[in-house]
Amino acid sequence: MIKIVISGISGKMGEGIGVLASQDKNFEIAGAIEVFSSPAIGKDIGELLAIGKINKKIETDFNKIAPFCDVLIEFTACSATLEHLEIAVKNKKAIVIGTTGFSKDEVEKIKNASKKIPIIFSPNMSIGANLMFEITEEIAKALGEDYEAEIIEAHHNQKKDAPSGTAKRLGEAVSKVKGKMPQIHSVRLGDIVGDHTVIFAGIGERIELTHRAHSRDAFAKGALDAAKFLIGKQPGLYTMADVIGR
Repeated sequence: MIKIVISGISGKMGEGIGVLASQDKNFEIAGAIEVFSSPAIGKDIGELLAIGKINKKIETDFNKIAPFCDVLIEFTACSATLEHLEIAVKNKKAIVIGTTGFSKDEVEKIKNASKKIPIIFSPNMSIGANLMFEITEEIAKALGEDYEAEIIEAHHNQKKDAPSGTAKRLGEAVSKVKGKMPQIHSVRLGDIVGDHTVIFAGIGERIELTHRAHSRDAFAKGALDAAKFLIGKQPGLYTMADVIGR
């Protein structure tokens, strides 16, 4: 059984991961973390998730519970993720990072940590989005310079970073071929989970490649698949492409 700690357990992603993990016999929720100011601190994890008591309380300090887990799953703020990353390295624990918005220097810190522990770092944990990364690059290659490309991404109005990490990754797939990043248009409205469209347009026609997340369960399932993948892996920086065998 894989023992996981969920960071940001009272957030929408944290709750989704917790509920799906509780339904999967391969996982045990060994602990959960929240920020010091959260009203969830001290509550039973199972009661928060409405799955019944599991006699484990939500903590503020990952140091307390790190020795008792196999994998930490992170969908929080960049500062919190980097703080927990240091603790994971100290305790030789694997980590799944779905947090987005890191600076180049912060990404380097993650890369350096991957020399000591196994890490999956991906801007989008869904299977479909990760296939879209590959397909986008292939289409860009096939169409060549006669077709222009732009990206439209839409998320809920509480998302802090724009453009999204997924949109940036799609842009990188295009820029590998065209040598420059395409323009990215960001929309922040309502409760949109996540929509991404890459538009290739030439003379007389266009191709639109779209991925829409209907719920956060797509990301939560991908994060748990990533946690399973990391068990027994050597230190290194892995992606969801490794998880799905691409």
